[in-house]
Amino acid sequence: MPVKKTQKLTSKGVRMIMDAAITRAKEFDIAVTIAIVDAGGHLLMLERMDGGRFHTVHSSTTKAVCAASNMRPTTTKGAQAQSLDTLHALGLALAAGPGNWTAMEGGFPIFIDNECIGGIGVSGGDWEQDETIAKVSLAAINATFQ
Repeated sequence: MPVKKTQKLTSKGVRMIMDAAITRAKEFDIAVTIAIVDAGGHLLMLERMDGGRFHTVHSSTTKAVCAASNMRPTTTKGAQAQSLDTLHALGLALAAGPGNWTAMEGGFPIFIDNECIGGIGVSGGDWEQDETIAKVSLAAINATFQ
């Protein structure tokens, strides 16, 4: 078969993810920026909460794009999950483009029925808070990150 059916996030689904992420961030009492992208890394929604720092717009978007592209959470590991030292992590980010790859935690792919349909990136808390917010938000649409 030369074509296949694919699933896509709807505006309603994106809003459900965003609302869940904001609710969790408020429970932490932190202002974060949340970026949600489709499977091709195109921005679907971005929200910088009141008090969120302006640099988190770029870092959350990069986390979402990287997670969707690699189809795995963002970490200090390379595209094949190999361990990277700092120099190699920076080199990979520069080679891929600063908006396409990051070693910062807080980005997760969005899977429905084993198909990656996008990514979410959260930035503004510590790395554990960013990860928790991203993970919790996927439950809003019964999505997984693996």
